[in-house]
Amino acid sequence: MADRVIDVPNENNVPNMPDELNHVLVYALNAGRDLLNDGKMLVPFTVLLVGDTPFTHQHAGGNAQECYAMAKHEVEGAKGAKSYAFCYDGYLDSSEGMKDAIIAEGGVPGADTGYAIGYLYTVGEDGKPKVSTTASFIGKAPNFMKEAVMTDEKKATEGIDTVEEGERLERENAEEFGEPVKDE
Repeated sequence: MADRVIDVPNENNVPNMPDELNHVLVYALNAGRDLLNDGKMLVPFTVLLVGDTPFTHQHAGGNAQECYAMAKHEVEGAKGAKSYAFCYDGYLDSSEGMKDAIIAEGGVPGADTGYAIGYLYTVGEDGKPKVSTTASFIGKAPNFMKEAVMTDEKKATEGIDTVEEGERLERENAEEFGEPVKDE
């Protein structure tokens, strides 16, 4: 999904993000970093945070726009999620030129905007990536959950406090959006 470009804003304007959004964005970046470090391709994916459990789904489209549309469709239709991240391998346009980056965009239900953060990386002469472990704030991003109804945490996780109910919710989302990718 490297043909989606994001301009890096002034780094001094970092907003105060909700904890559950920060958690899921960093979780997604770490998962993306692990894929690259293991020599695997970073296929764009979403992470939905339901209760304290992250659910990961890949979005292998033919181009960046298809991946984006699939991710948006999945997040908009998800049930019970309190935040999400959409992670992909992209580029950042900086004063030093284009930089490779693992980018995670995300949001929470009802918020007008989402946010994007990323890990910059370089590819060494040996062909292996050298990924930063410090997330950089990129800027505002679309929030796929903008129209979602805000619920308190108790209500958001109501009925999914057992493994069976969590599996039921996962099956419902899988029927509509495809099977989730299981974390290894």
